[in-house]
Amino acid sequence: MSRKKIIAGNWKMNMTPSKAVALIDELKPLVANDDVDVVFCVPAIDIIPAVKAAEGSNIQIGAENMYFEEKGAYTGEIAPDMLVDAGVKYVIIGHSERREYFAETDETVNKKVIKAFEHGITPIICCGESLTQRKQGIYIDWIRMQIKIAFQNVTAAQAATAVIAYEPIWAIGTGETATSDQAEEVCAAIRQVIREVYDDATAAAIRIQYGGSVNAGNAAELFAKPDIDGGLVGGASLKPDFGKIVNYK
Repeated sequence: MSRKKIIAGNWKMNMTPSKAVALIDELKPLVANDDVDVVFCVPAIDIIPAVKAAEGSNIQIGAENMYFEEKGAYTGEIAPDMLVDAGVKYVIIGHSERREYFAETDETVNKKVIKAFEHGITPIICCGESLTQRKQGIYIDWIRMQIKIAFQNVTAAQAATAVIAYEPIWAIGTGETATSDQAEEVCAAIRQVIREVYDDATAAAIRIQYGGSVNAGNAAELFAKPDIDGGLVGGASLKPDFGKIVNYK
């Protein structure tokens, strides 16, 4: 089964609405590639102008977070139907920065994943280990646990459409990149967990990204690995170089 690559930019807390529009206008011709799914996950305030700026292009707009309740007294949070109404197709869930700085847990990640599926939004579910966990040799166990909890009460049909992003925390924004073999080892282990929880067909369908200092120089080698189906790109997604990552072949 051939899986279509998905290359997503995670803008993090960067770009005002007007700068977002300018960046999308600059990147549109550079990321034109219908062989891959191209997603820009942008700050909430940028979503509506970004969707408008991306009209007519191959760029789909995603969110960086959402809440797991439909509505209510949750000051500062964003509900899934708000994202749908604004034109969002994807949402990043459980990024390591959300876990570290904003106390997100595997359990809240699971609630958000279920809610995203209920609203037809494709979750990009993040997992990854710290440098300590890698050195201790427990990183596969750790990531298996993250995946199993994230997918609790998720059906096989839903899981097949999900995206998982493996991001070793020690490689995010550090310039350090897992070698292509290290990245493939974990992505293959993630696919094996999905196979165990669901079945061969679901494991074959789900797309698994690598994230962590992906750039124009290492994208082709990473994406050539059998279990790596694209990338979740941080800093490089804010530059013209993102076009080289999308057109890595």
